[in-house]
Amino acid sequence: MRHVSDDQRRARLASRHALAPGARVDSPEAATRALTVLHATEPATVYLSCWARVDGLAIADVDRALFGDRTLVKQLAMRRTLFVFPRDLLPAALPSASARVAATERARMAKDVEIVGLADDGDAWLDSVRCDVLAVLSAGSEEPGAHERLTALEGPAAHDGLTALEIRKAVPSIDVTVQRPGGDAWGSSRVLIHLGLTGDLVRGANTGHWRTSRPRWSRTSQWLGAAVEATETASAGYREIVRRWLYSFGPGTEADLVWWLGATKAIVRSALVDVGAVAVSLDGGDIGWLLPDDLDDVADPGPWVALLPVLDPTVMGWQQRGFYLGAHGEQLFEARGNAGTTAWVDGRIVGCWVQDAEGAVHVHPLEPVSTDARRALDAEAHRLTEWLAGERVGSGYQSPAMKAATLAHEAR
Repeated sequence: MRHVSDDQRRARLASRHALAPGARVDSPEAATRALTVLHATEPATVYLSCWARVDGLAIADVDRALFGDRTLVKQLAMRRTLFVFPRDLLPAALPSASARVAATERARMAKDVEIVGLADDGDAWLDSVRCDVLAVLSAGSEEPGAHERLTALEGPAAHDGLTALEIRKAVPSIDVTVQRPGGDAWGSSRVLIHLGLTGDLVRGANTGHWRTSRPRWSRTSQWLGAAVEATETASAGYREIVRRWLYSFGPGTEADLVWWLGATKAIVRSALVDVGAVAVSLDGGDIGWLLPDDLDDVADPGPWVALLPVLDPTVMGWQQRGFYLGAHGEQLFEARGNAGTTAWVDGRIVGCWVQDAEGAVHVHPLEPVSTDARRALDAEAHRLTEWLAGERVGSGYQSPAMKAATLAHEAR
């Protein structure tokens, strides 16, 4: 069995994830493909993940890909997480990862509706409100009153989509609050999310700042100019996603894939067989997997550093993270398992970064680094400070290291 060392895994990470200087790419689309998908739970992560990998990136470049050319599309999928997908990967996601989450969401919503007495048949209620939303977002809808409700709203025409607030005004049946047993509540946004999971709607233009998310919801066919033809089967969809993940993140273990996909061992094992994945041994004794035409070593990229944002795909790409995380896991991940900001040196995380009150970026190592590495990290912090131009990026995922670094900086 071929062996892939941790050093080789770090070399692959540097090259495949477009982090080493010689491996950087020229567009947000290329950065997204390098990582299979981008995390989009926090809107700023999409921009900062691209910044780390695309020389000369402007905010307008990401906006162009998301809202102009629409070559990148936001889609809820694996682990009920919002990602940015390359447009051509959507057909694989819809019948597989997205459909799996959609089925779970539908069952929970229907049950909640019945428990609170909103309707006797939760599935029928959900079908009805989904139809109401689709009708009001469909140009030329023949539903009685749909056109009048649309034109009465302030805002764009139907093909440009509507905000959640505008949809609630146009579709009274969706304007509900369902108080779940145990205290949690959900409303209209949950229905819109489900319509996104099923591929009927898509998050279109953002009406807020690039650091916030206030999307207009659009019919997928209207936003992308054509209906998305989903891959015929879930297994075919998983096969394509796993194929791309293995190129970006391989070698990875079965446990890595089960976690990242939010899927079962059976799904992952079937996909590995379908792509002809080859088993390799890893440092520490685990078994990893590579694509059959990707067994050669990747050249050492030389020295490199990177500053990555909260929930960056490189940090969140594996469940078993020892080869790049070391002993810093408890400091770099918050209690729910979400990664904070990270500072990297030659394929390993060595610390985090935070901003001060003026927006300047500061690196805070968690271990000693060489003089050259510290100089390079500080230069990268200066580059990011200039790019942000005074903008402060908040986060709901503050790691212990970030909190400690912020307190230490404020105490100076």
